[in-house]
Formats: sequence, C-alpha cells, structure tokens
Amino acid sequence: MGLMRRTGNELRAVARAATPTHRRYRDHLTVIVVATIGVDLVCTVLAYFLERHAAGTEIHTLGSAFFWVSSQLLTVSSSIKDPISFGGRALDIFMEAYAITVIAALAGATGAFIQKRGLELDAEAG
Repeated sequence: MGLMRRTGNELRAVARAATPTHRRYRDHLTVIVVATIGVDLVCTVLAYFLERHAAGTEIHTLGSAFFWVSSQLLTVSSSIKDPISFGGRALDIFMEAYAITVIAALAGATGAFIQKRGLELDAEAG
C-alpha cells in the first residue's frame, strides 16, 4: 500500500475514531481547535476595545482586529502593525505564548499518536 493511501486511511480512521488511539488523537485535535477558536474570538474583541482609539493603530474595526489576532495565532506575525496600547501589547504577548504552547502540544500529541500507532501496526504485522 502506498504512502498516500496509508496516510488517507489513517486520517479517515482518526475522523471516525476507529480505535482508542485514533479517538484519543481526534479528541486532542478537537480540544486544540475549539480552544483556539475561542481564544481567537475573545482576543479579537479585546484587541478591538484595547486598540481602536490608540493613536497610530491600524486596528479600527472588529474585522481588522480579527485579521490581526488570527494572523498572530497562526503565524505569530501580521501585516498590520503591532499594537500601540499597553493592553494590546500584553494581549500580543499572551497570544504569542499561546500559539507556541499550542504548536508544542500539537507536536506532542502527533508524536505520541505516531509512536503508539506504529507499535499497533507492528503488533498486527506479527
């Protein structure tokens, strides 16, 4: 079986929670995604209220706040200037720390899944 087919089969197995290992990995991914969406929405509102009246800011609407926050969480970078206000800067530091933590948690969950799944496949092969 080719690499792409095996990868597709494993992804479908994660989506279906075909085994306890797949279920645990799916649950980890779900928590990470849901938590990140929540953080994104809360930080969008906070960024808007903290920055909208700051002199020199580029965050004037909820849309620009959402763009900046989402860019920070996904890439720890944005085409919009960094925040001007103290609260906005503190929020930026929190989001960068959150993003780094999420990447580490995702890497750990993925590594644990690959290791456990490899042991299961070896046991099945005999």
